[in-house]
Amino acid sequence: MSSTDTHPPAPGRPVHVVGIGADGWAGLPEASRDALRTAQVLIGGGRQLDLLPAECAGERIAWPSPLRPAVPRLLAAHAGRRIAVLASGDPMFHGIGRALAETAGADELRVLPHPSSVSHACARLGWPVEDTETVTLVGRPLDALSAALHHGRRVLVLSAGAATPGEVAALLRERGFGPSRLTVLEQLGSAREHTLTGIADDWRHPPGDPLNIVAVACVRAPGALRLGAAPGLPDEAYEHDGQLTKRHVRAATLAALAPAPGELLWDVGGGSGSIGVEWMRVHRSCRAVAVERDAARADRIARNAAALGVPGLRVVHAAAPGGLAGLEQPDAVFVGGGLTAPGLLDTCWAALRPGGRLVANTVTLESEALLADAYRRHGGDLVRLAVAHAVPVGGFTGWRQAMPVTQWSATKPAHGSDAP
Repeated sequence: MSSTDTHPPAPGRPVHVVGIGADGWAGLPEASRDALRTAQVLIGGGRQLDLLPAECAGERIAWPSPLRPAVPRLLAAHAGRRIAVLASGDPMFHGIGRALAETAGADELRVLPHPSSVSHACARLGWPVEDTETVTLVGRPLDALSAALHHGRRVLVLSAGAATPGEVAALLRERGFGPSRLTVLEQLGSAREHTLTGIADDWRHPPGDPLNIVAVACVRAPGALRLGAAPGLPDEAYEHDGQLTKRHVRAATLAALAPAPGELLWDVGGGSGSIGVEWMRVHRSCRAVAVERDAARADRIARNAAALGVPGLRVVHAAAPGGLAGLEQPDAVFVGGGLTAPGLLDTCWAALRPGGRLVANTVTLESEALLADAYRRHGGDLVRLAVAHAVPVGGFTGWRQAMPVTQWSATKPAHGSDAP
């Protein structure tokens, strides 16, 4: 966010960010009540504002939609006044606190948290918070839940509304987790608290209260494909037309790319998108852009990303290197196709951040010569990956060799050179 997008309040008047639960005013500590009583401006969702008594006499402003662009505008419009912003539960846990901190600066906030719905849910279920995965579907695609599904794990889903539990049950059935037990906890912490339970395969509850959280005890159906947490998913996890970095080579490629939280990957010549998908599955903050010139393959990448729980993977339908122009500078680049396009490898190397990694794979002699030249100029590692599979040979068993893959990987120096 640029400095022109931030409008911090006047010095000496911090913005109070007050967490409130479904129990409303009765559940607030005195410090939170005092901040709301003395505020000249009260900003929040309509449901949250309705929880406040008349003694909170400040001007009440409901968040417009979309919310995020309104944050700097509202803070600027009321600068110099005592502002209190209402948030559901803990404002810094999937809440408005993040947007406020990024806009006004953390030093300009006084955050007064309330127990989050996750804390309430774990307390009701007896689930340790630290061992429970949390996925928010508020403003996020339903497919984002898929990456968190592992047999025996417990997941809490922050619902987008009354329809979310049914949608979660349908996704679980589609992803091979139909036997999972769902618990829907509505109006947590209030006098109207209510719980629904059932199995995803047989979920028949109609939509209920929009204020709910869905607890999922994950059980994989017999025969369903097992997807691990490490790179190297089974090839059959992907829809593809043959343009797929195969499992064992894919695992070695991700190891060379070395993803870390928050980093951005360019997957150039995306094919089926497997490298970008598995880069993003390493950590929820990892990001990837797949650049693919073939329209059918570009659509296929998007479908694979959704099915495997990373719908945020960005797909650029364009040929490289031209299609790389204007993209955010990457922390790592994988080139899986199109190596012979003039200037592609040098363009990718020049785009890398200092300390970034570039990995390129090929099976052709022509592209191998380009990788050998890159190795000569930039160093790194040049390796050949060979995989053989045991197959029947008459009544016996023998090895069938896959085409060997030549891989060049290198790290751009911290004070790197872009010269060829």
